[in-house]
Amino acid sequence: MMVRKSKPELSDKQRLVLQFLAKHQEEYNRPPSIREICDECAISSTSVANYYLDQLEERGYISRDQRVSRGLRLTEKINEIFSFGNLLRIPIMGPIAAGLPLPDLQPGRVFISENESHAVDIARSLLPGRERGNDLYALEVQGDSMIDAMINDGDIVVMKPAIEAHNGEMVAVWLPNENSATLKYFFKEKDRYRLQPANPTMKAIYINKNEPLEIKGKVVMVIRKVDRIS
Repeated sequence: MMVRKSKPELSDKQRLVLQFLAKHQEEYNRPPSIREICDECAISSTSVANYYLDQLEERGYISRDQRVSRGLRLTEKINEIFSFGNLLRIPIMGPIAAGLPLPDLQPGRVFISENESHAVDIARSLLPGRERGNDLYALEVQGDSMIDAMINDGDIVVMKPAIEAHNGEMVAVWLPNENSATLKYFFKEKDRYRLQPANPTMKAIYINKNEPLEIKGKVVMVIRKVDRIS
């Protein structure tokens, strides 16, 4: 009978790289560059740094997109390695995609989930320093409109409630006339709002300023589910 060997534990250097990725993400709300990884972790070359990142990706601790600068994300599996202290349970309120109704995002609804299994546990230290409160909620992305922002179908976006946004921020928007919500980059133009996808094959959504549009939250963090990583 053939026995399948389990993958070995992380080496000290792999653990050091993973810890730096988590620390940098916490402090700057973005992943570090390859050169920053080399400098911080005393790695001799970018090719060696990429070797360690490939190993971490193979084990499911990170997800990478070689087409995008700094195209790297931590996955929820990192919680198995580091004890970050108090975990924050964030309810997953439902899907987010153009054309799909989202009753949980409608005005007057409170972000409370009675289904504890339909939630995601996040180490508080992985969240941006000012975004560790209990008002956060999560949405499951459906569709490919934000793929160039490294947000794919099935990923989870952690949101903080908001009713206003600056140009270029990624927001969840409720469109009452369509009875639907969408996740897009937000831009305020002269006589209209532009909801911009991060996918060159898709067109922007334009909403006249005399039409109703309600911002429901801003993206704080993106989680790529481990079971979606090959």
